[in-house]
Amino acid sequence: METKYIFITGGVLSSLGKGICAASLGRLLKSRGYTITIQKLDPYINIDPGTMNPMQHGEVFVTDDGGETDLDLGHYERFIDENLSKYNNFTTGKIYQNVIDNERRGDYLGSTVQVIPHITDEIKSSIRKTLKRRITDIIITEIGGTVGDIESLPFLEAIRQFKKDTGKENVIYIHVTYIPYLKTTDELKSKPTQHSVKELRSIGIQPDIIICRSEIELDDGLKAKISLFCDIDMEDIIEALDADNLYEIPLKLQKENLDIRVLEKLKLKSGRSNLNSWKKLVERIHGLDGTVKIGIIGKYTELKDAYISIVESLNHGGYYHGKIIEPVWVNSQSLGKSSDNKNILDGIDGILVPYGFGHRGINGKINAIKYARENDVPFFGICMGLQCAVIEFAENVLKIEDANSSEFDPDSKNPIIDLMAEQKDLKVKGGTMRLGSYKCRLKKGSRAHYAYGCLNIEERHRHRFELNNDYRDMLEKAGMGITGINPDKNLAEIVEIDDHPWFVAVQFHPEFKSRPDKPHPLFRDFIEASIKNSIRSENKEKAGKK
Repeated sequence: METKYIFITGGVLSSLGKGICAASLGRLLKSRGYTITIQKLDPYINIDPGTMNPMQHGEVFVTDDGGETDLDLGHYERFIDENLSKYNNFTTGKIYQNVIDNERRGDYLGSTVQVIPHITDEIKSSIRKTLKRRITDIIITEIGGTVGDIESLPFLEAIRQFKKDTGKENVIYIHVTYIPYLKTTDELKSKPTQHSVKELRSIGIQPDIIICRSEIELDDGLKAKISLFCDIDMEDIIEALDADNLYEIPLKLQKENLDIRVLEKLKLKSGRSNLNSWKKLVERIHGLDGTVKIGIIGKYTELKDAYISIVESLNHGGYYHGKIIEPVWVNSQSLGKSSDNKNILDGIDGILVPYGFGHRGINGKINAIKYARENDVPFFGICMGLQCAVIEFAENVLKIEDANSSEFDPDSKNPIIDLMAEQKDLKVKGGTMRLGSYKCRLKKGSRAHYAYGCLNIEERHRHRFELNNDYRDMLEKAGMGITGINPDKNLAEIVEIDDHPWFVAVQFHPEFKSRPDKPHPLFRDFIEASIKNSIRSENKEKAGKK
């Protein structure tokens, strides 16, 4: 069959959840037997989000092939359970860079380079690039931003042309919008949606389906009004009520017949849907009992999207063990060397130190790790979390007072963490870190080996600095085991402390490979250890009251 294309746009306001709608639709279509991929077109001029501050953009999601992408790709992978690639995320910057490179090579044969056709042609070519990896039945493409933004215009023009290029039966447009509720008059208002669709139609795109985000149910009168003014059938107005848990959304949208309407418009058969495993997942979520408190010690804690894959991976571990995960956000700058840390961290069942860049907040992360190590609190370090764990151990166990990372002190006499050899002469920062999937060989009998159930794994990376091999023997003799090694470059990937309930730190990013119904093994076991710690703490408290 010919590949079909679904384009998802957003109106009224940002952060409507277009990415979750795209991911949910992908899951629904996959459940009916179709091969699916999802991509995101972002209108910002950065080449990719790799050099952007997490406080502005949220986390950078990394693909197996080393793409630094928008965080929505994390939602896509978690919902459709497919590993995506760098071709699933394009930005205005990347599009223009490709066009300028083409012009410099003379590919346009002396033509004046213009937005139409050169930019729009490059956008259309980028949409099709996902097919380079494999032929896919359906490509879902989310257009970032909001209709009416000047930055989005070339993308919208490109997808308008797509229907003419590809055939009307192969393309549909879905518009996600918001229906505000006015409490004072007790009514939902459709006017913002009408204006949003009017804006979309003014550039030549008539939505085939409108997904209406709302706090309360839409009545038939409101749907009839939207149908009349937006020139759309009532059955193509899909209600998307707020959900308690984002993994409920595919089931809610299926009740609204979203997948059936999409397949009918694409002239595809709507075979029997198999969402049994997903329904069991949602049932499991509804049946969670008991809370586990996980302290997340970071410096981007004001914006939860900066750690969204970590939070979701913790939740996945919670689902597996039937527990609600309560993230306790601790800004690492609030943790000093005093005993006040006990007041902040006391009552936390497990401590996680995530990734980050730069010196700000590092001492707080190190102090949190010291607290976890000395008080037998389960600890999980990710990327910089490993680097801080090694520095803490070197300082307080090996008694190397000036132990440091050359990232924080380039002149350090004891760079326990040092710049990777291939990174030392790089001048350009964007896209030059150690990125993507790399092999790791585990030590037999280690906690990592127990978790994975095998000795050879592959995980995704995003870093420039590594554990300095000159200090490995010292660390291991003192009790910090190197239990994961990259076999190609002999780089330390995992460290553990044996005489601790659960102390594991990794240089890679396991959160990028966790799925709601298949939690990453390290997150699964970290949550298990944290549950045991919670039980121990409860028993101690009960014993103290007797």
